[in-house]
Amino acid sequence: MLILRILIGRSLVSSIALFVDGDNISPCYGEEIMTFAQQLGRLDVSRVYGGAHPASDWMAAAGFRFIHAGRGKNGADILLTIDAIEACQLSEIRTFVIATSDGDFSHLAYRLRERGVEVYGLGEDKAPISFRAACTGFSTLSSKLNVMPPKTIIQRGDSPSKLDEKIRAMIASHSKNGQGMRISELAPKMHSSHGVKISSYPERTWRAYLTKRPDLYQLDPRGPEAKVKFMPQGFGN
Repeated sequence: MLILRILIGRSLVSSIALFVDGDNISPCYGEEIMTFAQQLGRLDVSRVYGGAHPASDWMAAAGFRFIHAGRGKNGADILLTIDAIEACQLSEIRTFVIATSDGDFSHLAYRLRERGVEVYGLGEDKAPISFRAACTGFSTLSSKLNVMPPKTIIQRGDSPSKLDEKIRAMIASHSKNGQGMRISELAPKMHSSHGVKISSYPERTWRAYLTKRPDLYQLDPRGPEAKVKFMPQGFGN
């Protein structure tokens, strides 16, 4: 009976895996990261990946297992990605927390979510929108232990981001009689006005980016004159 109760208790608690990009995130965020992950469920995996030469302060961080990734370029990134995919395939972990401000991890977040797991990102203000959008939810590290509880994490969905607000303004300034602007014009104008290169985002093309957000944009069928309009209700007005 005791064993049965233990097994039942375990089944009711979510198993969490925490992976930290130690070459990108400062150890000063260690306690905040740990607190965040523990709010989501039972923390079964807690690892920091980085180089140990020179010695990293992460090696002394309480509650974390430091994984030495060697001196090679991107070694920590590669090893973290391999271990995360392996944990997803070989265990019952359904919730991952990835602490990094590196946009390259957007590929990992998307791949994990395609396998049906939740991915919560933690990063600094500099974390790019590509990584934020790839996660189930994203929270900005404050280093003040003012941790956002899980229920208030910013969900991905189709909520307008700062980039979407810029796109909306661009469409509004080039739309005639509410017909929208040509999609082919969006790339050069967003690049010249805001320095945005859509090729640096996971969607790679403007049509793919806009199509993925049907609550925010309405697109014409493909063609040289195809236009895009923004949906006012999607932007809260």
